[in-house]
Amino acid sequence: MALTMKIDQAQEVDYESVKIDYVGFVDPYAVEGILILKADNGHEFHMRAFSGEVAKHITSFMEDIKDSVPTIYKMLEEICEQNEIMLVKVKVYESGQVLRANLYFTGKKDLVLRNYRASDAMALATYYNIPILVRKNLLKEKMEV
Repeated sequence: MALTMKIDQAQEVDYESVKIDYVGFVDPYAVEGILILKADNGHEFHMRAFSGEVAKHITSFMEDIKDSVPTIYKMLEEICEQNEIMLVKVKVYESGQVLRANLYFTGKKDLVLRNYRASDAMALATYYNIPILVRKNLLKEKMEV
């Protein structure tokens, strides 16, 4: 039996809303990106092991520079417009040893896309300025880089 979720349901107790506090690179060649996600209570999560290119896109979206939007993001935007839906939140969680994300859409109908790359979800959340939810067990009081 499939679990049906409503887009507008109350936030689940095991997820925390976060903001992107820092975007950068792990290496001097900007090959691997890093994000620091921070909750209102100061707990944070360091997300890494994703492409430096995605980190660059997130940085430009945070600076409201949207002239270099990747084709795949533009395609998603066009699909949403054609179907009268919009991305309203993303949820990040661990799946095995990798980070994944669910993308929540609403509009003409509700739609949840499951198990996508967390880094792309972060970029889309930044592009659309929508809530990012992270599973609470990923957040730590203080993390060392």
